[in-house]
Amino acid sequence: MRVNYSLYNNYLNMINKSNNEVIKIPNTGIVKYHVKLKFDVDGLVEKADIIGAIFGQTEGLLGPEMNLNELQKVSKVGRIEVNVDSKSNSARGDALIPMSTDISTAALIAAAIESIDKVGPFQAKFSLIGIDDIRAIKKKIIVDRAKKIVQEWATKTISEGEEMLKDVYDASKPGKLTTFGKAQLACGVGVYDSDWIILVEGRADVINLLRAGYDNAIAIEGAKIDETILKLTQGKRIIAFIDGDRAGDLILKELQGLVKIDKIYRAPYGREVEECTPLEISDILKDVEEYIKNIQSIKFNPDNQIKINNNIHNSVNQIDTKYLTNNQQDKVNMEISSTKKQATINEGDEIISTIKQVFPEINETLEAMIFDKSLKTILKVPVSDIVKKVFDIK
Repeated sequence: MRVNYSLYNNYLNMINKSNNEVIKIPNTGIVKYHVKLKFDVDGLVEKADIIGAIFGQTEGLLGPEMNLNELQKVSKVGRIEVNVDSKSNSARGDALIPMSTDISTAALIAAAIESIDKVGPFQAKFSLIGIDDIRAIKKKIIVDRAKKIVQEWATKTISEGEEMLKDVYDASKPGKLTTFGKAQLACGVGVYDSDWIILVEGRADVINLLRAGYDNAIAIEGAKIDETILKLTQGKRIIAFIDGDRAGDLILKELQGLVKIDKIYRAPYGREVEECTPLEISDILKDVEEYIKNIQSIKFNPDNQIKINNNIHNSVNQIDTKYLTNNQQDKVNMEISSTKKQATINEGDEIISTIKQVFPEINETLEAMIFDKSLKTILKVPVSDIVKKVFDIK
């Protein structure tokens, strides 16, 4: 085949001799195929020589529409990559041509390049290694990635499902029994985190409360109260749950001398806490959490404190008397009396607060203000008329 050396030289002028790379032509097309070829040349050549031969010796061979330079202009052919390994008096290597044409055009160009028999003055042989379908490779990458995404999702979903099942299962199991302090007092793990604690007499009572779902109980272990109980109960609400017998009376008296008890509950008369069924325990303590919630809500809503105290009064009277003996009723009455007294104190505090608010308004004005029971202002009158106005209101 006759080589068109003028065209060959023109393509050589496209080569940047400083880095042996073809001038980069913008590629906006989508690469569909990689045409891979290998070559052997009976002489020392460079990348520029191989690229020049590919362009020059295929020029016009398949018609003007299939010239590589024309295909590059319309982004049908990308940048040709060439690797050359020169040894002795020969060179060999490979070339990769990205193409976005159809497979028939890619095959024709590959065949045309295989027909090249010279690179410059040296004999050469080009052979097709293969045509890779880039879309198929991309599809495989996409499928592999999709599989990984599904696998990660499935693993996460299974883990979440197992975690939910574990949470439900753990909720159905009795709480864990542990010990507290130097005296190794039996208790549930909840005594460390809970805002309120149940004091019971012995280890068996703690275990029974665990069965009933209360993990914040601790045993005082006998009539002599260990000092570590004082440290544990600091800053917490204390509920005493004592046996319904004479020994329970003595222990309760000892407890009240050392710890401020917020609520007292007793096992049914003549029975011990450890003898109660979980259902009985739940029935006895059913309003404990509501009581604690009411106490805590006082801190956040002082305006409703009187109403809450009245609810607590009613709750104490309804819950405890069912399980108390006659000689214990006086203690409950004392607690109710204390609650009423606290409510009265709170009313006084509210009056003082209102006076402090209006005092700057009437100070040194010789005027007075009259309020109703809810401390809302009824009248604002001169001091000289206040007696007459009060009698008029009555």
